[in-house]
Amino acid sequence: MIGFVSGVAVGAFGYWYFDEGPGVRHLGLARDRVAHEAGRAAGSLKEKFSGFATNDIRDELARTGTVVREKAQAAGQAIGDATANARVTAAIKTKLLAEPGLSSLQIHVVTSDGLVTLAGRVDNLDQLSRAVKLAMETDGVIKVVSTLQMEAGKK
Repeated sequence: MIGFVSGVAVGAFGYWYFDEGPGVRHLGLARDRVAHEAGRAAGSLKEKFSGFATNDIRDELARTGTVVREKAQAAGQAIGDATANARVTAAIKTKLLAEPGLSSLQIHVVTSDGLVTLAGRVDNLDQLSRAVKLAMETDGVIKVVSTLQMEAGKK
């Protein structure tokens, strides 16, 4: 009986503490802290994906002739088997097919252990940027190498 009465007392105190007492302030502070950290994380992610800007890709293409984007993941998480490679390739081809203005028939996709190579032709730099971004956003992709060529006179 003493245990039951003690349990009821502890439960009542806990209810008061978190519903009406000083615990309400602690919960509010914790909620504010979580919201602040989530905002910082979102800003950090936005900075990491800023490398998909058309100007960044244009500069890299002018310097090296290729576009390479890499996710910050351990190389040990690479995809190892042929079925996973085929699944990643199919997912990227599906995204390219669904993207308006991109000709998925002119973009060849090869996947090997998380490394995706895009080859073929696109009409302009915007299409090249979108193709690289779509590939990078696919699960299982660690690195994208683009050797896509733009049609002469179109940039």
